[in-house]
Amino acid sequence: MRVGVVTDAQPFPEARRPALKLWIDFGPELGTKRSSAQITAHYAARALIGRRVIAVVNFAPKQIGPFVSEVLVLGAYDERGEVVLLNVDQAVSPGSKIG
Repeated sequence: MRVGVVTDAQPFPEARRPALKLWIDFGPELGTKRSSAQITAHYAARALIGRRVIAVVNFAPKQIGPFVSEVLVLGAYDERGEVVLLNVDQAVSPGSKIG
């Protein structure tokens, strides 16, 4: 698991369930990776740009419609079953390992 910074976020209308396409910078070692995230209940695409997220980076890429998701962004389910992103409360560098 690594910390990344969202550099771009766009709606993903082709997804079966409402989702966003994310581009996440994981620093020079891993570079920018893509993720599809079903987080539209709590987050607008523009509000995610610049946000630090935690993701699993060592899963095999997964084809989701016309988009390839390379990492799994982590969150917890709220009382309605919607995903709330895990938060990094200090400024750490993109690519930092989760310990």
